[in-house]
Amino acid sequence: MTLKPQNPAERIVWTALTLTWGFYAFGALYVVGPVLAWVLAALAGLALFLGPAIRADLRPTGPVPWLVWLWMGGMAVMLVALWVGHIDWGLGLKQTIKSSIGWAKGWALLALFPLAGAVLPIRRALLIRAQSVVGLCTLILAPVMLAAPYVGLPQSIFTSPLKAVGGPGPEYFTVYFYTIDPASWTPRWQFYAPWSPFAALLGVLAVLFALEEKHRGWMAVGLCAGILMILASKSRMGLVGLVCCTIGPRMLPLVAKSWAWLILSGVMASFATWGVAAIEAGKAGIDGFKSARADSTRVRETLQRIAWERWQSDAVWFGHGTVKPGPHLVEYMPIGSHHTWYGLLFVKGLTGFLALLVPLVAHLCVVIADAVHHPRGRLPLGILMTMVLLSFGENIEIEAYMLWPALIILGCHLREIEVKPV
Repeated sequence: MTLKPQNPAERIVWTALTLTWGFYAFGALYVVGPVLAWVLAALAGLALFLGPAIRADLRPTGPVPWLVWLWMGGMAVMLVALWVGHIDWGLGLKQTIKSSIGWAKGWALLALFPLAGAVLPIRRALLIRAQSVVGLCTLILAPVMLAAPYVGLPQSIFTSPLKAVGGPGPEYFTVYFYTIDPASWTPRWQFYAPWSPFAALLGVLAVLFALEEKHRGWMAVGLCAGILMILASKSRMGLVGLVCCTIGPRMLPLVAKSWAWLILSGVMASFATWGVAAIEAGKAGIDGFKSARADSTRVRETLQRIAWERWQSDAVWFGHGTVKPGPHLVEYMPIGSHHTWYGLLFVKGLTGFLALLVPLVAHLCVVIADAVHHPRGRLPLGILMTMVLLSFGENIEIEAYMLWPALIILGCHLREIEVKPV
């Protein structure tokens, strides 16, 4: 089945997604994501403003769903929390402007892409196929990347001059063959992501997209590429996501079936006999999971503890305004990094924490309710589960520029619900 863009909005997203590796080759992905978000949001705003006066293939598919309004409100609150935090800590106008630009390249994207997906006539099938094209490129390039550390090729190729536009760090503009894990001194691959754990979660999203692909050939390509990204990244979080985020949405409809409740009742009734052994096995598994990368676990847990303590003692409501350099104990990693929720408490306080929690929980409730009764909810639920998992190991806002296909799918799903409720 051939899928081709049918309007300017689809041509934009198709081109941007299928050229992922091309943009990465120039270190441009961090620039492309935010520009794409604001262009699509402006196009959606124009379509809503002009209504029937705009060309027929760009007319809005309906009103803005209430959940998109909630996301926009939450991200607006995030910006206000940023400003107040900067004022409280006297960070100055220059730093405030810089951080506001950072908000426009990060947190704002969590609202802009769903807006575009909900309003513009973008088909989810087109995004799914485009992701499969990215997967094909990944598989083509994989042999060279996987062989690179064993044939003497350098870890990185170059760092793009686009880093002058500003960003979280040079790794966002660097083109890599691979990196070396300092704990085990073995190679890890991050493909087109800035680091390996994030590549693993992008691999989970690739698998989720592939499972919805109608063409068996393209499905196989997407599945192989996604699983390769997860395994080659050597990320524990990616393995968890591969299991939970793919199986969970497909098991959810069972809750609506009476026989599933009968089986669950029987299992719970027998828990008294095997429960203790299961709990001990679970604890052993968690300990083994943590010890697999003990140094990484230690640094992350210490960063979280410092962020929690300093949030409580220094800035409960609006946070510290920005991340702060960490001590030697955490290898000088910034306090407020490596965890979305602790990072929000530290940087933007309880205000910023709730600004993300409220729309995320509301969106999860809507998607879960739809996934119970309709297959269309499986992909959005898997995406949200992946984002939640990502939030416990990364700062989701600085990675939103790579999550944009998934965020547009979330908007497309809200449009589908508006058109045909459960």
